[in-house]
Amino acid sequence: MTRNSLLYPTIVLGISLIISALLLSQVFRFRDQANQTINVTGSAKREISSDLGILRSNIQAEAGTAEEAYQRLLEQRPTVLQYLKGKGFAEADIELNTINLNPIYEVTSQGYSTNRIIQYNANQLVQVTSQDVQKIKAVSLDMTSLVSKGINIMVMPPEYYFTKLADLKIEIQADAAKDALHRAQKIAEATGSDLGAITNARMGVIQITPVNSNMISDYGINDATSIEKEITAVVSASFRLD
Repeated sequence: MTRNSLLYPTIVLGISLIISALLLSQVFRFRDQANQTINVTGSAKREISSDLGILRSNIQAEAGTAEEAYQRLLEQRPTVLQYLKGKGFAEADIELNTINLNPIYEVTSQGYSTNRIIQYNANQLVQVTSQDVQKIKAVSLDMTSLVSKGINIMVMPPEYYFTKLADLKIEIQADAAKDALHRAQKIAEATGSDLGAITNARMGVIQITPVNSNMISDYGINDATSIEKEITAVVSASFRLD
């Protein structure tokens, strides 16, 4: 009687422990499956053409007095403006900045600057903005020829921009996210798993570089030196495997 009373509870307890162990193993197995994720990086690239160009040049004049330097600069300016208008730029495309007058101090033979002013330098920045980027490029290559007409001018490298960048960034980031999803699906298929929901996504910085360039920066690049550019977006994403 006593033996039977101990046997049955022992059997029940053993069965209960076996069931508990099985249930616990299933819980851990499902938990491990739920925690399985894959991390992928998707990218997208497009070629774009600049639709805005900016050309800057600096007219300069030097003389013994500030007034004389100022007048010499004013004498040169009409020739520069006439040149730009002759190249097809409208008056609204041309912007004249403030004239700067800077004293130039005497320097001793030892290389020290004194308080004695020996002459003045006058300079004025002339900026041309146009949607005709090819014209901007052509003028930037030719404008220095004004020195043959007695114009003291320095021409700076032109800058080229794409003005519809805000909308394009959204589109190309979406393309990069689709590429990340496609990569994740291929990995899941190769491992015999089903791709679950996305658990995390991070947009990388946008890189705008000259065509066929391998430049890259952690802070992003916004190239202004080339007319033809490439814009690249990267998206890092994590997906659950079911």
